[in-house]
Amino acid sequence: MPASRSELEAALTAAVQRRFGAGARVENLKQATLGGSNRTLLFDVVEGASRRRLVSREETFTGHTSPFLPPKTQYRILQLVYAAGAPVTEPVFAFDEQDTLGPGYVTAFAAGETLPRRLLADPTHHAAILRGLAAALAHLHKLDPAQFSFLAELPESGDAIAALRQRLDVLEEPHPALELGLRWLERNAPPQRRVLLHGDFRNGNVMIDGARITALLDWECAHLGSEAEDLGWLCTRSWRFGAMDKHAGGFGTRRELLDAYADAGGRNIEEDEVRWWERFGLARWGMYNVLQGYGHVHGRASPAYAACGRNAALMEYDLLMSISGRYD
Repeated sequence: MPASRSELEAALTAAVQRRFGAGARVENLKQATLGGSNRTLLFDVVEGASRRRLVSREETFTGHTSPFLPPKTQYRILQLVYAAGAPVTEPVFAFDEQDTLGPGYVTAFAAGETLPRRLLADPTHHAAILRGLAAALAHLHKLDPAQFSFLAELPESGDAIAALRQRLDVLEEPHPALELGLRWLERNAPPQRRVLLHGDFRNGNVMIDGARITALLDWECAHLGSEAEDLGWLCTRSWRFGAMDKHAGGFGTRRELLDAYADAGGRNIEEDEVRWWERFGLARWGMYNVLQGYGHVHGRASPAYAACGRNAALMEYDLLMSISGRYD
């Protein structure tokens, strides 16, 4: 995988010229992130007088412990939801075996902000953002799940609790607080449904420009399941970023989100069902933290992975406080 800026630019130029012709150039290359699971590059494709800003997204978290969809599957989902008018960036091309970049894909660029603390600092647009988030989910959940039948065999598309337990058991690490949480979830589980879910719908994975949702990002966790799972993940305590009384990503209350979701054509969902998925979300986020800590020790050493491993204890504490009724 290319590492230096010159290597990245050369590899990206070769990939672009294969799709757009030998005269295409890559300019204004910027490496936006090398986060926990992906490398993101921003760049311009220049063809004569035409210039277009694009984004390359490459997978960097690999191995048998990875819970994420392969980029080719993410790209296929993007193609379908973009064609259905969902607020996602246009998929442009996927890397293949002839490219030295990847696995990954390239999309159009979307303007806006993703950093949660910046988005929450000014409440001016929070009510409108909340309505936009609800409308985006309602649109997504109404898509025909038959189009996404290739996701049906994912563990997460079946028994959600069993899938989470399976991910933990592979690591062979003792986490009694998570085990207790899973047992509580099993005993109190709501009926399961099967619609397309984003799977990681939260403050931080949505591009927002003012009051407008410009793109839903990070599709590596998409699967089939209950609508309330996406809503509950957005409301999970970890994604409120200090605004604990604003359950829905810090933008508004759980009730406000559910009302806006119903107004946008979504199913009428009770708060208790969403609360169950919030607790599931804490167990799930705890599992991801454990998984990334494991990756730091046994795979690719990463300060981000190490910090996530340390944070697993916080998720366990929040989960115990939530199922005891001390946290809303």
